[in-house]
Amino acid sequence: MSRWTRSRSLPYTDNANTEEGTTPAGPSLPTPDDIDGAEDAPASDGADRGEDAAASGAADRGEDGAGDDPGEPDAGGWRDRHPGRARVVARVTTALAAVLVFSALLLPNEVARLTPGAFVRIPVEGIFGAAVLLALRPKARRVVAAVAGVVLGLLTILKCLDMGFYSVLDRPFDLVLDWILLDDAEAFLRDSVGPAGAIGAVIGLVVLVLALLLLMALAVVRLSRVLGRHSATATRTALVLGTVWVTCTALGAQIAGLPVAARNTAGLVQARAEQVQAGLKDKQTFADAAKVDAFRGTPPDQLLTGLRGKNVIFAFIESYGRSAIQDPDMAPQVGEVLANGTSRLHAAGFSSRSAYLTSPTTGAGSWLAHSTFLSGLWIKNQQRYRTLTSSDRLTLTGAFQHTDAWRTVGIMPGVTRSWPEGKFYGLDHVYDSRDLGYKGPKFSWTPVPDQYSLSAFERLEHGKRDHKPLMAEIILASSHNPWAPIPHMIGWDEVGDGSVYDAIKEAGKDPKEVWKDPDQVRNEYRRAIEYSLNSLITYVEKYGDDDTVLVFLGDHQPVPTVTEGNFGRDVPIAIVAHDQAVMDRISGWGWQDGLKPGPTAPVWKMDSFRDRFLTAYGPRPGPATSSRTR
Repeated sequence: MSRWTRSRSLPYTDNANTEEGTTPAGPSLPTPDDIDGAEDAPASDGADRGEDAAASGAADRGEDGAGDDPGEPDAGGWRDRHPGRARVVARVTTALAAVLVFSALLLPNEVARLTPGAFVRIPVEGIFGAAVLLALRPKARRVVAAVAGVVLGLLTILKCLDMGFYSVLDRPFDLVLDWILLDDAEAFLRDSVGPAGAIGAVIGLVVLVLALLLLMALAVVRLSRVLGRHSATATRTALVLGTVWVTCTALGAQIAGLPVAARNTAGLVQARAEQVQAGLKDKQTFADAAKVDAFRGTPPDQLLTGLRGKNVIFAFIESYGRSAIQDPDMAPQVGEVLANGTSRLHAAGFSSRSAYLTSPTTGAGSWLAHSTFLSGLWIKNQQRYRTLTSSDRLTLTGAFQHTDAWRTVGIMPGVTRSWPEGKFYGLDHVYDSRDLGYKGPKFSWTPVPDQYSLSAFERLEHGKRDHKPLMAEIILASSHNPWAPIPHMIGWDEVGDGSVYDAIKEAGKDPKEVWKDPDQVRNEYRRAIEYSLNSLITYVEKYGDDDTVLVFLGDHQPVPTVTEGNFGRDVPIAIVAHDQAVMDRISGWGWQDGLKPGPTAPVWKMDSFRDRFLTAYGPRPGPATSSRTR
């Protein structure tokens, strides 16, 4: 093992002498740090240098003492042969440690704020940390420095998690409720790049995390030794910087729109403490809200009386957000699809009305939006979702099952494993990706193209003769991130078992190439939405009949790369029906005619839809009663 990577014990370990600041017995070699101290430190620093040198000289030297007499100096060491180089290495290492710690303290937790100006400010945490370390004795200083380094490393990891969550979900990572989403992220990665790529990414991430924690701890310990050797200078510098920080705070001084007096890390800790408290309280808050269910007491024969005999479809279009029909770069093309679809459906005898719903999530978390829409409760996090799905809350789909007047089914192409929640939602049968008979390729994350999913629904349920009225929940997943490659419409008689999609996928774009350019991402997102809309409109045009009622909506806005922070969390929703009596039931809603809601269309919270729908298509709800959990 090289002398650079392993240290040996020194011949002096008298803690008593060290604590008193006396020179230890026995010879010792000067280290570059010792040389720095001798050259730069004032005489008043001598005692502190003696304390620190005795306790940490071996670690600084990094000598290999194997086989040597511990009482003899190693005159042949690399540092002794090249003192100038050793001094440069020591100073460069100290500078890198300072840069690492300084950058970690000033690192923002959003990619949009990651600018050069963010790193030319004064971090109050650094001033306070230096003051604390200067007040400690050498042994305590080393321990506190190591712990502080690990904590700073953990906070840096948290900031990186925030960056990822802001980039996808437009919110920070929740320390109480979001850990389970990391498993979902790994599953998404596995579906997108394959098991090998996902495993490699996870291993690489673990290595980076451990390396960051180790390097941050070593960096803070090294800086603490420098503070100890130059205590007088460090104290004066801390006082000056503290005064400057307070002055800049009082004056509101800024650099590139950012305050010179920074408190990024302290603010992060405070925000997370408040977030944890709110997360712990949220469980009880939600439990209280879930106890009230206006429709629990409604007899089955009084539910959904205005839709009896109809085939009702609730279709969710993945990532179909308001930006798709209002963003100037996308609105003309998507608007044309909706306008053309409105005309075609009108020619086939269908009427349509549309508006907006505000989703509880954005960028991802489709199941939170689905459960909010169907339960009438605001499901904004995984804790609420678990509580809801373990209860006996009456869902919108469950209301259809409760009447015993419909067969309730789910077409869930994105489900690849067991999905016990299907029973909670009141679905008699769930067709997941394994039950649809699909023999074609996956399109990145999307297991089954939308047109095939609708074709399978027609083959498996709707197209059968003399079937019971159907209520179907259908998920159209082709517009799911990463939006490449994208299928295209083919003849309905060409769909078959899906083998035809092999050539279509091969002709599509590589998602890795698309995501190198935000403009390409936005363009492919738009094309994916157009495909999903065309699949649904064409299906109703071809297979819809007098008894068809379609409700289709987006689940959430796409990621901020597409939305660029515009248009909030609103998603379009439309109702299509052949029977005018069905449309008359919602005449008081104020929704706009057609499939495309305009800028002034009504906007409801998504959790309000269940009660409005059940009210519109049935008698007044029964008295509110308490809901018990299973």
